[in-house]
Amino acid sequence: MTTMSSTHPYHVTQIAELTGHEDRVWCVAWNPAKPLLASCSSDKTVRLYCYQRASLSPSTDESDLKFATQASVPTGHAKTVRCVAWSPSGTRFATASFDSNIGVWEQDGADGDVDDFGEDSAGEGNRGGEWECASLLEGHETECKSVAYSSTGTLLASCSRDKTVWVWEVQPDSDFECMGVLMAHSQDVKCVAWHPTEEILASGSYDDSIKLYVDDPSDDWYDFQTLNGHTSTVWALAFSPCGEFLASASDDCTLRIWARREKWRWESVEVLKGHERSVYSVSWTKGRSGVEDEGSKGWLASTGSDGKINVWHIRKRDDTIQSEMIASMQDAHGVSDVNCISWCPRKGYEDLLATTGDDQSVRVWRIQDTKI
Repeated sequence: MTTMSSTHPYHVTQIAELTGHEDRVWCVAWNPAKPLLASCSSDKTVRLYCYQRASLSPSTDESDLKFATQASVPTGHAKTVRCVAWSPSGTRFATASFDSNIGVWEQDGADGDVDDFGEDSAGEGNRGGEWECASLLEGHETECKSVAYSSTGTLLASCSRDKTVWVWEVQPDSDFECMGVLMAHSQDVKCVAWHPTEEILASGSYDDSIKLYVDDPSDDWYDFQTLNGHTSTVWALAFSPCGEFLASASDDCTLRIWARREKWRWESVEVLKGHERSVYSVSWTKGRSGVEDEGSKGWLASTGSDGKINVWHIRKRDDTIQSEMIASMQDAHGVSDVNCISWCPRKGYEDLLATTGDDQSVRVWRIQDTKI
């Protein structure tokens, strides 16, 4: 499935459709260190897919990647698993569930060096031990909507319909300590995201606002700024790889880019329009390896209830932000809503996107130059 347009320098090509979930798929997350992709669903499972490069036929433009199911993890959550997030080391993942709990998962007995298709060093296809729940974090009063690890992996953030954001400290032996319960929002909190290099946390809410938090060493975590501008629910957030900017996706059908002007002051600098309905998810990457562009701040991808995938190239010129839509795709999951979009963070794979939909599938896409 490909879309091409003379007005866009890139096109979106589907290279895999990953099935197995038995209900809508809410979230997808690429492992930052290993060739693994995780997805979670209303069927209460997490599915893990491994991938590796295959031979590329010179006579076709077919994908040079192949995917396979590595595991289906029955999480034991009593309700929908809404979000899955990997730790920076790629050795564990966290799940946020509508049962109000957070699960932290580790693989038991994963010995040997795992190659690009999950085989052990002996080539016998051993994909490690079972994934087990190492910790169950309780405290939220109702549905957990999002969970995210900080860049160092020492902190975990979660948010809930109970209007709170929790910050947990990751301790040895899979222990966690609650470092703060943040009650800055007046409504359901939909998403949390960490700055790529600093311990700055952002959250988006049904109250149409974004809150930014930081730890006060002499006291507690607190919100140091509220970002207003959206006129409806903020569904998703993504910091730029450089950390200078924050992107937000909203029910008002727009994305906004916020720039850091001072250490503790951010402001809206760009509004992106290209969706006809709610924008549910946004992801930011450095862009394809080898693409040199002075002032480039990377590629921003978005999706939502209109089923579209939009990709923008974000640049900084002097003191202004410029955005160019470089690719767009209609009906990425057929007639279904698209719930999540995520760029692959691994070097050499930066042109890969994964999406999830109400059609119970995960789809993988490549952003390609229209000249190819």
